Amino acid sequence: MYKHTPQLRIARPVGNLNLSKAMYCEGLNLQQLGSFKDHAGFDGVMLGLPGAGYHLEFVVSHRHPAHPSPTVEDLLVLYLPDHAEWEAACACMRAAGFAQQPSANPYWNVHGATFVDHDGYRTVLQNTASPV
Repeated sequence: MYKHTPQLRIARPVGNLNLSKAMYCEGLNLQQLGSFKDHAGFDGVMLGLPGAGYHLEFVVSHRHPAHPSPTVEDLLVLYLPDHAEWEAACACMRAAGFAQQPSANPYWNVHGATFVDHDGYRTVLQNTASPV
């Protein structure tokens, strides 16, 4: 259907753009790939790893409310099968200010750790290979 694999962008409104950028860059070792100011009333930043098929976009709106509204089942899941790498990644998340909390879905608690940012967005670091 596609000639090339589409790039995936996960876009989220945030309460504090600078804090979100700092937390995700430190916690997940992401880099700023791009940013914009006052683009139709929005400021934003794109974070990811160069060459990866995905990136995160965080935005704040100056013209209309776009408040974060995550639920406990809105998860960003990263699979880290190497145990030492997973432990180091969990330590980075805690050091970056993420709160480690049990997941609402017990599946993620068996081999993973769930981290919550200042807006309530959840990231699971799963200590297994991806099942797909």
